[in-house]
Amino acid sequence: MKYLKSIYLLLSCTLVWGACTDDEPDYGTSGIAINAPTTVEVSSSVVTLSSTIRVRNDVRYTSTGFCYATHSGPTIYNATVKANVEEGSITSSLTGLAVNTTYYVRAFACVYEGDVVYSPEISFSTTEGSLEEQLAAYKAPSYADDYTSIASWDNRGKWNLANVHDPTVMKADDGYYYMYQTDASYGNAHSGNGHFHARRSKDLVNWEFLGATMSETAPTWIKEKLNVYRAEMGLAPIENPSYGFWAPVARKVSTGKYRMYYSIVITNYIKTGAPDNTAFDGSWGERAFIGLMETSDPASNIWEDKGLVVCSASDKGKTEYTRSSTNDWNAYFKINAIDPSYIITEKGEHWLIYGSWHSGIAALELNPADGMPKKALGKPWDITGDDNSGYGKIIAQRGSSRWQATEGPEIVYHDGYYYLFLAYGTLAVEYNTRVCRSTSINGTYVDMYGNTAIGSAQLYPVLTAPYKFNNSYGWVGISHCAIFDDGNGNWFYSSQGRFPENVGSNEYSNAIMMGHIRSICWTEDGWPLVMPERYGAVPKAPIREEEIAGNWEHLALNSSTSSQKTSETLTFDLETHKITSGSWNNATWTFDAEKQTVTTSAGVILHLQREVDWEASPRKHSIVYAAQGNQKTYWGKKVQ
Repeated sequence: MKYLKSIYLLLSCTLVWGACTDDEPDYGTSGIAINAPTTVEVSSSVVTLSSTIRVRNDVRYTSTGFCYATHSGPTIYNATVKANVEEGSITSSLTGLAVNTTYYVRAFACVYEGDVVYSPEISFSTTEGSLEEQLAAYKAPSYADDYTSIASWDNRGKWNLANVHDPTVMKADDGYYYMYQTDASYGNAHSGNGHFHARRSKDLVNWEFLGATMSETAPTWIKEKLNVYRAEMGLAPIENPSYGFWAPVARKVSTGKYRMYYSIVITNYIKTGAPDNTAFDGSWGERAFIGLMETSDPASNIWEDKGLVVCSASDKGKTEYTRSSTNDWNAYFKINAIDPSYIITEKGEHWLIYGSWHSGIAALELNPADGMPKKALGKPWDITGDDNSGYGKIIAQRGSSRWQATEGPEIVYHDGYYYLFLAYGTLAVEYNTRVCRSTSINGTYVDMYGNTAIGSAQLYPVLTAPYKFNNSYGWVGISHCAIFDDGNGNWFYSSQGRFPENVGSNEYSNAIMMGHIRSICWTEDGWPLVMPERYGAVPKAPIREEEIAGNWEHLALNSSTSSQKTSETLTFDLETHKITSGSWNNATWTFDAEKQTVTTSAGVILHLQREVDWEASPRKHSIVYAAQGNQKTYWGKKVQ
């Protein structure tokens, strides 16, 4: 009775008497029969609904209407709209709906001193509406970038893109994007909870955490293979190896078949087998292994391990693993078996692109049937030749050093070229992204100025680098990227971003690592531009010339990446079509509405896009630009 009175008060209902007819419906125990609603008209934000209702003559009800939600099973405690009964029907409109969204709805009647009666459920989807309507209804993501309050394992259901490092992203047959990553996390939240953690999303904005793809125990083959190699090198076995679980890559191979290549690094010293947190023993650290897992259903997060693919390999023989000091950078291994990327070429060839730091990045052809090396591998301490005894051809190398600040290769095919993305520098601050391309999978790769990836020249463009817009701490460590598309010509860049040091008096703030996803646009000459602000699914309403007028925050990214780039103000004047402040003062500009670009007399073309202003409070949509020229990448954001 108390429940019924609360409904009566909640709905402030008007008493209506039902009528009896000769054709009696099945009233059930409630005395009221309601048919499923029908949609009379559906638009981008409004739907008109109608339903028929029959009431037994001895039953009173207090109100009728429709309840609705974006999930199945809506009740009167979700959104409701009341409607009166007229000639056995109830009709009403739901307004203020989100565009391009599926809703579930039921008609209801509140029985006086009885229960709530619901009709069968139907669903409907609002239309996309005009781009202007979508833009007016847009709501930006609201999750906090400083996620320290929810960083623990117990809060993993709230993470969204918190605790992401070295991501790989693929789109699966079920329409979800799946993301996997290195084990790194703030406060080591992943520790003891398995490895290569996964999450998924339908919209690249809201992510559901799925947990580990590999159990806490490393595959047994790794220790076995490690000690087989050590025995052949005349070394004692390591009974309890120390493992690092690093940087996987996941790809759809065919319908219902997915592969993940992962890195596991043995961190013990070679000579004694002692852990690397003990005294330096005069040798390099042990080798790394790349293994393979497969699944037919990424939603299950159950992967079958297929074993060894490749391991770190040396050209120095079995005994030249000594290291004179920790300042000796003449690495024992020529190819370091970490950071895999995987591609199926236009010809149907399968390739693993891998390696970091040591002597560069290698390209290894795989057998399509099982994902293993196509050619038998030689002994991993005596590699020779152009293909390094089957371990792969070096396709990117910064000079002749065996300790190069290049890692995290990612490779994709686009419009006739294979694009090789590389992380430069160390990850605390200076981490930045470069790109080069080739018409052949195994090179030669060149940058936008013709510099080859084998050599001492810097590669351009600089796609991402440490930066800071106003009203924010900005981001550092933005690299080791995943590049992927949605199947409809839209491309994306994903990586981690780190907070700078000592943000908010937190001495560990540089370990706050948030997953970043950004849109990519391609220039007319075929080079990728990564947008300055993170992706937030802002409707792509065309940008009008009058919207360009006003102040912009402007950044110039170059090869100096040891500190954050800060912004200056550029003012675009609509009447004179001049830029009236900043480093491009007095430059002229013209707008191309069809291409959504601004051409400046400063020698660059700005590619415009609507994105989220993540620094605004509250966040809102804005306009950004990206451009390349003068060995720089330019980022801009319209000031709100």
